[in-house]
Amino acid sequence: MTDESSTTLWTVIFSRKADKQKAKLPANIAETLFLLRKDLELRGPTVASWPHFGKIAGSKSGHFHCHLNRGHPTYVVVWQIVNRTIRVLEIQFVGTHEKVDYSRFK
Repeated sequence: MTDESSTTLWTVIFSRKADKQKAKLPANIAETLFLLRKDLELRGPTVASWPHFGKIAGSKSGHFHCHLNRGHPTYVVVWQIVNRTIRVLEIQFVGTHEKVDYSRFK
């Protein structure tokens, strides 16, 4: 018996806004974002090994976040499950901790 979740990859897309934010990241943070994307493709929306990973408090729409680095400024990524059946995640925010508005993702 094989585990279906280990054989089916997730599709990770960037919202228009997140795609623009991604283009402005420092090179080392952009590389870390690439690694997170690969991890999300393989494991799905729950990547507990990333720093400060968690579901956004009060989110009824399945938003998650994690930090890409430690220190200042701290870069944050927010993503949402778009379709659980066909396994699609959308990264909706990539930027510094100071600029993220978590209330948008509830």
